[in-house]
Amino acid sequence: MTTSTTITFAVMFYLATAVLVLGVARKIIQYARTPAPLKIPTTPAPTTKAGVAARLFREIVLFESLFKGSKWTWLFGWLFHFGLLIVLMRHLRYFTEPVWWLAAVVNNIGVYMGWVMVIGLLGLLARRYLVDRIRYISSPSDFLMLFLIIAIGVSGLLIKHVFHSDIVQLKAFMLGLIKFNWQPLPPDPILLIHLSLVIVLMLIFPISKLLHAPGIVFSPTLNQVDNPREHRHVTPWANPELPSRTDKR
Repeated sequence: MTTSTTITFAVMFYLATAVLVLGVARKIIQYARTPAPLKIPTTPAPTTKAGVAARLFREIVLFESLFKGSKWTWLFGWLFHFGLLIVLMRHLRYFTEPVWWLAAVVNNIGVYMGWVMVIGLLGLLARRYLVDRIRYISSPSDFLMLFLIIAIGVSGLLIKHVFHSDIVQLKAFMLGLIKFNWQPLPPDPILLIHLSLVIVLMLIFPISKLLHAPGIVFSPTLNQVDNPREHRHVTPWANPELPSRTDKR
Protein backbone atom coordinates (compact mmCIF):
# COMPACT_ATOMS: atom_id res chain seq x y z
CA MET A 1 0.00 0.00 0.00
CA THR A 2 1.28 3.49 -0.85
CA THR A 3 2.44 5.37 2.25
CA SER A 4 2.08 9.06 2.96
CA THR A 5 5.83 9.49 2.43
CA THR A 6 5.61 7.92 -1.02
CA ILE A 7 2.65 10.11 -1.96
CA THR A 8 4.39 13.26 -0.72
CA PHE A 9 7.59 12.62 -2.63
CA ALA A 10 5.75 11.52 -5.76
CA VAL A 11 3.70 14.72 -5.86
CA MET A 12 6.77 16.85 -5.09
CA PHE A 13 8.76 15.21 -7.89
CA TYR A 14 5.95 15.86 -10.38
CA LEU A 15 5.73 19.48 -9.24
CA ALA A 16 9.50 20.00 -9.28
CA THR A 17 9.80 18.46 -12.75
CA ALA A 18 7.07 20.72 -14.11
CA VAL A 19 8.70 23.82 -12.57
CA LEU A 20 12.12 22.81 -13.89
CA VAL A 21 11.04 22.02 -17.46
CA LEU A 22 8.61 24.92 -17.90
CA GLY A 23 10.87 27.39 -16.10
CA VAL A 24 13.97 26.54 -18.12
CA ALA A 25 11.96 26.48 -21.37
CA ARG A 26 10.56 29.93 -20.57
CA LYS A 27 14.03 31.35 -19.96
CA ILE A 28 15.42 29.80 -23.14
CA ILE A 29 12.61 31.38 -25.15
CA GLN A 30 13.31 34.70 -23.44
CA TYR A 31 17.03 34.42 -24.23
CA ALA A 32 16.31 33.57 -27.86
CA ARG A 33 13.95 36.53 -28.30
CA THR A 34 16.21 39.11 -26.64
CA PRO A 35 17.94 41.20 -29.34
CA ALA A 36 21.65 41.93 -29.20
CA PRO A 37 21.95 45.70 -29.67
CA LEU A 38 25.62 45.70 -30.65
CA LYS A 39 28.29 43.55 -32.22
CA ILE A 40 30.17 42.59 -29.06
CA PRO A 41 32.02 39.28 -29.63
CA THR A 42 34.98 38.85 -27.29
CA THR A 43 38.08 39.11 -29.45
CA PRO A 44 39.93 37.36 -30.91
CA ALA A 45 36.66 36.02 -32.29
CA PRO A 46 35.84 33.74 -35.25
CA THR A 47 34.70 35.31 -38.50
CA THR A 48 32.52 32.39 -39.65
CA LYS A 49 29.53 30.53 -38.22
CA ALA A 50 31.56 27.31 -38.18
CA GLY A 51 34.15 29.11 -36.10
CA VAL A 52 31.46 30.31 -33.69
CA ALA A 53 30.19 26.73 -33.32
CA ALA A 54 33.71 25.51 -32.59
CA ARG A 55 34.22 28.30 -30.08
CA LEU A 56 30.98 27.47 -28.25
CA PHE A 57 31.97 23.79 -28.20
CA ARG A 58 35.34 24.61 -26.60
CA GLU A 59 33.66 26.92 -24.12
CA ILE A 60 31.01 24.39 -23.10
CA VAL A 61 33.27 21.33 -22.98
CA LEU A 62 36.68 22.76 -22.03
CA PHE A 63 35.77 26.09 -20.33
CA GLU A 64 38.27 27.85 -22.59
CA SER A 65 37.79 31.43 -21.36
CA LEU A 66 37.84 30.32 -17.71
CA PHE A 67 41.14 28.51 -18.34
CA LYS A 68 42.64 31.72 -19.70
CA GLY A 69 41.34 33.74 -16.75
CA SER A 70 42.10 31.56 -13.73
CA LYS A 71 43.71 28.13 -13.77
CA TRP A 72 42.58 27.23 -10.23
CA THR A 73 38.97 28.24 -10.89
CA TRP A 74 39.07 26.34 -14.16
CA LEU A 75 40.40 23.21 -12.42
CA PHE A 76 37.77 23.11 -9.67
CA GLY A 77 34.98 24.18 -12.03
CA TRP A 78 35.86 21.53 -14.59
CA LEU A 79 36.18 18.82 -11.93
CA PHE A 80 32.72 19.69 -10.61
CA HIS A 81 31.00 19.82 -13.99
CA PHE A 82 32.69 16.70 -15.35
CA GLY A 83 31.95 14.78 -12.16
CA LEU A 84 28.34 15.97 -12.22
CA LEU A 85 27.93 14.88 -15.85
CA ILE A 86 29.16 11.35 -15.15
CA VAL A 87 27.08 11.10 -11.95
CA LEU A 88 23.93 12.14 -13.83
CA MET A 89 24.66 9.64 -16.60
CA ARG A 90 25.11 6.90 -13.99
CA HIS A 91 21.80 7.86 -12.37
CA LEU A 92 20.03 6.97 -15.62
CA ARG A 93 20.04 3.38 -14.39
CA TYR A 94 17.33 4.33 -11.89
CA PHE A 95 15.04 5.57 -14.65
CA THR A 96 15.51 2.97 -17.38
CA GLU A 97 14.69 -0.72 -17.67
CA PRO A 98 16.61 -2.28 -19.28
CA VAL A 99 19.46 0.00 -18.26
CA TRP A 100 20.62 2.25 -21.09
CA TRP A 101 24.07 1.42 -22.44
CA LEU A 102 25.32 4.89 -21.49
CA ALA A 103 24.56 4.33 -17.81
CA ALA A 104 26.16 0.89 -17.96
CA VAL A 105 29.35 2.26 -19.53
CA VAL A 106 29.92 4.88 -16.82
CA ASN A 107 28.63 2.75 -13.94
CA ASN A 108 32.03 1.83 -12.49
CA ILE A 109 33.76 5.17 -12.94
CA GLY A 110 30.62 6.97 -11.79
CA VAL A 111 31.17 5.68 -8.25
CA TYR A 112 34.33 7.78 -8.00
CA MET A 113 33.02 10.78 -9.88
CA GLY A 114 30.85 11.66 -6.89
CA TRP A 115 34.04 12.38 -4.93
CA VAL A 116 35.45 14.38 -7.86
CA MET A 117 32.28 16.49 -7.99
CA VAL A 118 32.37 17.26 -4.26
CA ILE A 119 36.10 18.12 -4.36
CA GLY A 120 35.45 20.55 -7.19
CA LEU A 121 32.59 22.15 -5.26
CA LEU A 122 34.69 22.52 -2.12
CA GLY A 123 37.38 24.22 -4.18
CA LEU A 124 34.85 26.67 -5.63
CA LEU A 125 33.47 27.32 -2.13
CA ALA A 126 36.97 27.98 -0.76
CA ARG A 127 37.55 30.41 -3.64
CA ARG A 128 34.52 32.47 -2.61
CA TYR A 129 35.83 32.71 0.95
CA LEU A 130 39.57 33.09 0.38
CA VAL A 131 39.79 35.36 -2.67
CA ASP A 132 38.95 38.90 -1.53
CA ARG A 133 37.62 40.22 -4.85
CA ILE A 134 35.43 37.14 -5.32
CA ARG A 135 34.11 37.29 -1.75
CA TYR A 136 33.25 40.98 -2.26
CA ILE A 137 31.00 40.29 -5.27
CA SER A 138 29.48 37.07 -3.88
CA SER A 139 25.86 37.19 -2.80
CA PRO A 140 24.11 34.88 -0.31
CA SER A 141 22.53 32.99 -3.20
CA ASP A 142 26.00 32.10 -4.52
CA PHE A 143 26.85 30.39 -1.25
CA LEU A 144 23.38 28.84 -1.03
CA MET A 145 23.81 27.13 -4.40
CA LEU A 146 27.21 25.76 -3.45
CA PHE A 147 26.05 24.49 -0.05
CA LEU A 148 22.94 22.93 -1.60
CA ILE A 149 24.81 21.02 -4.30
CA ILE A 150 27.54 19.99 -1.85
CA ALA A 151 24.84 18.63 0.48
CA ILE A 152 23.35 16.68 -2.43
CA GLY A 153 26.75 15.24 -3.33
CA VAL A 154 27.70 14.36 0.25
CA SER A 155 24.33 12.74 1.02
CA GLY A 156 24.65 10.72 -2.18
CA LEU A 157 28.11 9.52 -1.15
CA LEU A 158 26.78 8.59 2.29
CA ILE A 159 24.06 6.48 0.68
CA LYS A 160 26.64 4.75 -1.50
CA HIS A 161 29.37 4.14 1.05
CA VAL A 162 27.89 4.39 4.59
CA PHE A 163 24.11 4.26 4.93
CA HIS A 164 23.18 1.80 2.20
CA SER A 165 19.64 2.01 0.86
CA ASP A 166 17.45 -0.48 -0.98
CA ILE A 167 18.46 0.44 -4.54
CA VAL A 168 16.04 -2.06 -6.10
CA GLN A 169 13.11 -0.50 -4.26
CA LEU A 170 14.33 2.99 -5.12
CA LYS A 171 14.46 2.11 -8.82
CA ALA A 172 10.96 0.66 -8.60
CA PHE A 173 9.79 3.98 -7.12
CA MET A 174 11.45 6.02 -9.88
CA LEU A 175 10.09 3.80 -12.66
CA GLY A 176 6.69 3.98 -10.99
CA LEU A 177 6.77 7.77 -11.21
CA ILE A 178 7.41 7.57 -14.94
CA LYS A 179 4.67 5.00 -15.51
CA PHE A 180 2.24 6.65 -13.03
CA ASN A 181 2.25 3.44 -11.03
CA TRP A 182 3.56 4.53 -7.64
CA GLN A 183 5.68 2.07 -5.69
CA PRO A 184 6.78 2.36 -2.02
CA LEU A 185 9.79 4.58 -1.42
CA PRO A 186 12.55 3.20 0.85
CA PRO A 187 12.12 4.91 4.26
CA ASP A 188 15.85 5.54 4.79
CA PRO A 189 16.47 9.00 6.39
CA ILE A 190 19.60 9.86 4.37
CA LEU A 191 17.86 8.88 1.13
CA LEU A 192 14.87 11.07 1.98
CA ILE A 193 17.20 13.97 2.75
CA HIS A 194 19.03 13.42 -0.54
CA LEU A 195 15.80 13.35 -2.54
CA SER A 196 14.44 16.40 -0.70
CA LEU A 197 17.56 18.40 -1.57
CA VAL A 198 17.28 17.35 -5.22
CA ILE A 199 13.66 18.52 -5.28
CA VAL A 200 14.68 21.90 -3.80
CA LEU A 201 17.39 22.27 -6.47
CA MET A 202 14.90 21.47 -9.23
CA LEU A 203 12.46 24.06 -7.89
CA ILE A 204 14.95 26.92 -7.65
CA PHE A 205 17.02 26.11 -10.75
CA PRO A 206 14.88 28.20 -13.17
CA ILE A 207 15.30 31.34 -11.01
CA SER A 208 18.95 30.91 -10.07
CA LYS A 209 22.35 31.69 -11.56
CA LEU A 210 22.58 28.04 -12.53
CA LEU A 211 20.75 29.09 -15.69
CA HIS A 212 24.18 29.87 -17.12
CA ALA A 213 24.02 26.22 -18.28
CA PRO A 214 21.62 26.96 -21.20
CA GLY A 215 22.35 30.69 -21.17
CA ILE A 216 25.94 30.37 -22.37
CA VAL A 217 24.71 29.44 -25.85
CA PHE A 218 22.85 32.76 -26.09
CA SER A 219 25.73 34.95 -24.89
CA PRO A 220 26.36 37.58 -27.62
CA THR A 221 30.02 37.79 -26.64
CA LEU A 222 30.40 34.15 -27.66
CA ASN A 223 27.76 33.42 -30.32
CA GLN A 224 28.35 36.40 -32.63
CA VAL A 225 30.46 36.31 -35.77
CA ASP A 226 33.18 38.97 -35.77
CA ASN A 227 32.20 40.68 -39.04
CA PRO A 228 31.24 44.27 -38.17
CA ARG A 229 33.03 45.62 -41.26
CA GLU A 230 31.40 43.16 -43.66
CA HIS A 231 27.82 43.39 -42.32
CA ARG A 232 26.11 46.17 -40.42
CA HIS A 233 24.50 44.91 -37.20
CA VAL A 234 21.20 46.71 -36.50
CA THR A 235 18.53 45.59 -34.04
CA PRO A 236 14.88 45.60 -35.18
CA TRP A 237 13.83 48.28 -32.70
CA ALA A 238 16.56 50.57 -34.03
CA ASN A 239 15.30 50.36 -37.61
CA PRO A 240 11.56 49.71 -38.15
CA GLU A 241 12.18 48.81 -41.81
CA LEU A 242 14.08 45.66 -40.80
CA PRO A 243 12.41 42.30 -40.00
CA SER A 244 11.32 41.67 -36.43
CA ARG A 245 14.31 39.40 -35.69
CA THR A 246 17.86 40.56 -35.23
CA ASP A 247 20.25 40.08 -38.14
CA LYS A 248 22.74 37.55 -36.70
CA ARG A 249 24.84 37.07 -39.77
